[in-house]
Amino acid sequence: MALDKGEFKKEGLDVKLQVLPTPDALPLLAKGDIDALWAAPEAAVMNGVKGGFDIKWVAGNFSPDPKSKCGLWVRVKEGESATHVTMAGRKLGTMIGKGSVIAYPMEKALQKHGGGLADIQYQQLGSADVLTALQNGGVDSAWLLDPVWRKVDGDKGYAFLGGQPPGEPLGGMLYGHALLQDDVDAGVALLRAYIRTVNTYFASDYKQDATFVTYLSKLLKTEEPILKSTPPLRMDWEIRDGTTTRLQSAYEAQGVAEGSPLPESETVTRALYEEAVGHKP
Repeated sequence: MALDKGEFKKEGLDVKLQVLPTPDALPLLAKGDIDALWAAPEAAVMNGVKGGFDIKWVAGNFSPDPKSKCGLWVRVKEGESATHVTMAGRKLGTMIGKGSVIAYPMEKALQKHGGGLADIQYQQLGSADVLTALQNGGVDSAWLLDPVWRKVDGDKGYAFLGGQPPGEPLGGMLYGHALLQDDVDAGVALLRAYIRTVNTYFASDYKQDATFVTYLSKLLKTEEPILKSTPPLRMDWEIRDGTTTRLQSAYEAQGVAEGSPLPESETVTRALYEEAVGHKP
């Protein structure tokens, strides 16, 4: 949206987008071959920082609408109910596997249902295969994204156990040394354009605007009915206190964290978006 509306150009920035898996992008970000990464502070990021990468989380992305059921879904076994599901020993289908930020909300959901991150089995699947595997019994549970969860919502054979915490973004913009140290003004300008885009186009329930939905569907190459089938995201650039601490605790429970947990001062900086919105001291 920011590119299409020329928001980066207003800041004098020439922004090019490139799609890369996070493990491939991290070394490029650390070396300065790319300037920013739209991703999340996953275990690979935390371990990279511990290994010497100068990378920090500089802005959030979104949290779900309270009506959203994007999250952990499970097949209900005979004798179980949607409110009483035993998760220990079950197989989970996931696109990323261990070390994803969903480990944190998953841990909270699992603990309510007799399980934990160390008590389940993980099966990594392609995005198109997660729902199929859940439906045909290849896995017992899965983290279903928008709008995939609509396929099982209302079916008594499946239960929604929980999703991302409301009001707590778990991803967003990561910067490397280039924008953290070498050209901080460009880093601030990039966030200013991003925040202006959020405030201009996504400040309210943007899916209630039929004209905007039509525009957005064309921009995203997504059919309008699919776009309208789920609640709007709550766009939010602010990083909450303690999120990376909670994430690292979940990574440790999965056995994918290397070394001691990092303090927030080494994983997050809010100074750039604070300056972008005029809060620079």
